[in-house]
Amino acid sequence: MFDAVRNNKKIVQVFLLLITLPFAFWGVDSYVKNAGQGGELASVGEVAITQAEFQQAQREQQERMRGALGASFNPAMMETPEAKRAVLDNLVNQRLLALDAAKMRLRVSDERVRSTIAGIPAFQENGHFSLPRYEAMLKAQGMTQAVFESRLRHDLVLQQVLGAVAEGVMVPRASTEQVFAVQLEERVVSESRFAAPQYVSSVKLADDAAQKYYDANRKQFEVPAQLRAEYIVLSRDAVADQLAITDADIRKEYDAHQDKFRQGGERRASHILIQADKDAAADVVKAAREKAEGLLKQIKANPAEFEKLAKENSQDPGSAEKGGDLGFFARGSMVKPFEDAVFGMSKEGEVSGVVQSDFGFHIIKLTGVKAEKVRAFDEVKGEIAAELKRTEAAKKFAELVEGFSNTVYEQADSLKPAADKFKLVVKTTDWVTRNGKAAAPFDNEKLLGELFSDDAVKNKRNTNAVDVGNGMLVAARVAEFKPASLRAFEEVKPAIEKGLELDEAVKLAEKDGEAKLAQLTKGESVELQWSPARTVQRTMQGVPPEIMRAVYRAPSDKLPSYVGVKLPNAGYSLFRIEKVSRPAAPSQDDPRLAAIKQQYARVMAEQDFGAYMMMLRKRYNVKVNAEALEAAKER
Repeated sequence: MFDAVRNNKKIVQVFLLLITLPFAFWGVDSYVKNAGQGGELASVGEVAITQAEFQQAQREQQERMRGALGASFNPAMMETPEAKRAVLDNLVNQRLLALDAAKMRLRVSDERVRSTIAGIPAFQENGHFSLPRYEAMLKAQGMTQAVFESRLRHDLVLQQVLGAVAEGVMVPRASTEQVFAVQLEERVVSESRFAAPQYVSSVKLADDAAQKYYDANRKQFEVPAQLRAEYIVLSRDAVADQLAITDADIRKEYDAHQDKFRQGGERRASHILIQADKDAAADVVKAAREKAEGLLKQIKANPAEFEKLAKENSQDPGSAEKGGDLGFFARGSMVKPFEDAVFGMSKEGEVSGVVQSDFGFHIIKLTGVKAEKVRAFDEVKGEIAAELKRTEAAKKFAELVEGFSNTVYEQADSLKPAADKFKLVVKTTDWVTRNGKAAAPFDNEKLLGELFSDDAVKNKRNTNAVDVGNGMLVAARVAEFKPASLRAFEEVKPAIEKGLELDEAVKLAEKDGEAKLAQLTKGESVELQWSPARTVQRTMQGVPPEIMRAVYRAPSDKLPSYVGVKLPNAGYSLFRIEKVSRPAAPSQDDPRLAAIKQQYARVMAEQDFGAYMMMLRKRYNVKVNAEALEAAKER
C-alpha cells in the first residue's frame, strides 16, 4: 500500500515531460493567481498571463538550461521568437490544466499530501522522512509549510488530470508487432562512393569567380567588433567567505532554537493489510473485516506466525514479501489511523487490534522504538554555521548592492574606487565579441549589451552594475576596442577559390552518381568499386539518418535494388541492397517487444496529450498577444 501509492503511472510521467509543472516541489510563484503586473501576453478564458509571469518563467527556464548546458549555454538563445513562444505555451498549458482540474472538481486528500511529502528523497534521512530536514529545506527556499503543501496539492491535482488522459492510451499487440518487424528489419548493403575531391581536377573556375563571390558575400568576411574589458564582481559567495561565524554565535543559535534539532520518536512496524476501499460496497468491507479479524485470532494464538501470515495474506505489495515490514518511520509518514495505532503502542512485539484506514483493514505489530532526542551540538555545529553564514551573507550582500551600483555609476571613469571600497580584484577578459560565446560572466546578454554600448565604447565609462544571476553583480569597462572590419580580398581569395572548386566538384560527383544510378536501375551493367557487404538495421547508431532513410526506402521486391544519396559538401553515394531479412514474430515475453511497446505508448501519449491540449485551448478560448510577446524581454 504505502509503497504503491507513491508511484506515478508511466504514461503520466510521459505527459509530465511535455509540460514544465510550475512547482517541481520548489518555490516559484503560483500560476493560479494573476500577478497583475505589466501588460498581458496572453489570456486563458478570463484570466491573463502577464509580463511579470512570463519573465519569471523565462528566468527559471534560463537557469534550467544553464544547469544543463554549463559553459556552452548562451543567454541569447532565450530571446529567439521560438524560445519565447515555448515559454509562453508552457504557461498556457499550465493554466489550461489548472482550469480543467477546477472544472472537474478534483481534490487531493490530506493523507495523499502527507504520504507524497514523506516519499520525497530531499526530505529524508537514512531513507525515512525527517521533519527537521523538511522544515529546514523549506526555510532555505523562503517558503512556509502551508504554502508548499498548497502548491504540492495543486501539483497532485494536475497529475490526476493527466492520469485521466493516460488511461485512454492503448497499444494493440498487432500494432506493436508491426512496429517490431519494421524496426528490426535487416538489410545487407554495399556502397560505392563518388567523393568530391576526385572531381576537383575537372573543375575550371572563371577568372573573376572569386571576386564575384567576395563582392556578393561581403558579410561573410567581416571581422566583428571585439573588445577586451576590465571588470569586478560583487558576489554573495565572496561576501560569505569574508564573514567569520564564532563558536559563541553557533552555540547561541543552537540554544535558542533547539526545536529545530529535535528528532521526533520513530517506530518500526510490520502490518498485514486486507484491502477494502473506503467507498467499497458494504459486503466487500464486511468480508475484508472478517478476514482481518480471523487473521488476528491466529496471531494472538501464535504470535510467532505474524511474518508467515503477512507473506501469505497481506495485500500490500510493497511489504508483503518482507513479512509486512515497513521499516522505521516518524509521525506524518503514514495515514492517520495507522499512525495513531502504531504510536499508541510502546512495547516491541505488541500487536494492535484490527485498524481501518482508507486502504482497508490492518493488523499491526510494533517491532522497534526510537525515542525522541535532540541532536547533539557537535553533530549540528557545521549545519548551523553554514546557515548563519548564508543568512548573514544574503543580508550583507543586499546592503552592499546599492552602494556598489552607485559607486561604479558615480565614479564612472575607473573601476578602482569600487574595487578598493568593496575589497575586490579588477580582472581582465580575453577578446570578446558582441554575439560570441564568452566565458561567464560575459555570457550574459545584458552585460554584453552594456559593454558594447556607445557610452562604454566611445566614452570609456563603466557599465552599470549588472545582475548576472547566482548572486553576482558585475561592472565592467572597455580596456581595448577593435571595430568591425572587412578582411582584404587577397587575404581570403585562396580560401574562396578552394571553396568554389569543392562546390563544383560536389555537383560533378552528384551528376556522375545519378547517371550511374539511372543505368543500374535500367538493369545495365556498370563498372563500380563496391565496399564489402554489411548488415544494417533501422536502430543502428553511427549511420547518418539521410543514408538510413534512403536505404530503407529502396524497393525490396526485386533484389538487388539501388538507391543514391547526396552527401552534403562531400559528394554522392550509391547503395546496393542485396538481401532483406525480417524478424520472426516475437514471443510475449520478448524484452525487445516490451521496449518497443513502451516507445509506441510514448508516441501515442504525446499525440493524445497534444489533442487534449488543443481541445482545452478551444474550450477556454486562448488568445496570444503576438506583438507583446515579440517585444517581451527578460528583466
